[in-house]
Amino acid sequence: MIAESNTVFGAIEAGGTKFVCAIGDANGRILLETRLDTRDPATTFADVFNFFRSAQVRLGPVRSLGLASFGPLDLDPLSARHGHTLKTPKPGWSNFDLRGILVREFAKPVGFNTDVNAAALAEALWGSGVGLPSIAYVTVGTGIGAGVVYEDAPMVGLTHAEIGHIHLRRHPLDRDFAGNCPFHGDCLEGLASGPAIQQRTGRSLLDAAPDDAIWDIEADYLGQLCAQLVATLAPHRIVLGGGVMQQDRLFPLIRARMQHWLGGYWQQAELYADSYICAPALGTQAGVKGALALAIDAAGA
Repeated sequence: MIAESNTVFGAIEAGGTKFVCAIGDANGRILLETRLDTRDPATTFADVFNFFRSAQVRLGPVRSLGLASFGPLDLDPLSARHGHTLKTPKPGWSNFDLRGILVREFAKPVGFNTDVNAAALAEALWGSGVGLPSIAYVTVGTGIGAGVVYEDAPMVGLTHAEIGHIHLRRHPLDRDFAGNCPFHGDCLEGLASGPAIQQRTGRSLLDAAPDDAIWDIEADYLGQLCAQLVATLAPHRIVLGGGVMQQDRLFPLIRARMQHWLGGYWQQAELYADSYICAPALGTQAGVKGALALAIDAAGA
């Protein structure tokens, strides 16, 4: 990433319920920020444009913009639909040209990736992954998604990863819940997301009693996820964020279940340290700072 110290960049974290828009600098600092409700695309982007017009009067013109968005997305730069959303249940947002609307409005380079890939990039550059060759960032909230960064670049293959839709072994105390994923039923997201916990128990994890079985069930499913990340990608650290992970007591439970599912096959000492599975150092700013990192990359490209 190469940028002048006085250059500013535009950042947009596009979520299903809110858009976070910000101006930041090359050091990852957020200089100005606002939150907008996600409505239909035309209304939402009208608000986005108004924010950046006003912000640039105050802070100067942005060199580029970065957009970290909910998915699914077309990330193939050779695709005719690069920068578009794919089929999504959010009304009006399927097949929408997210990247193109920004390019047409501002005539600036626009970096574009998923929200979790961008959050992983921010944590790698300025957060829990600083100094490490690779990290995996997982968000556990309304849905479950993951991004992996290797040598300061998000990993994207044929398409972006959808690790929330892998299938797991069912916990012995969780045989009867069918799962709430509309596509796969009892995939990881269908079993361990915030809405899955709510649907299964009638309450959020925050309201569960300390001896409620849901703690062991949730920790087991997320421990299986972490073990599969180790087995398939071997990241140097796993960062767990999102609303469900605001419960600190989950972390030691997940670490123990990851060790159970690894079964002693992996001997690297790092896997046994509490720091291997950790919370995001950037907290709730990981997403918008990830969008800032995409903007800085776009300027250099």
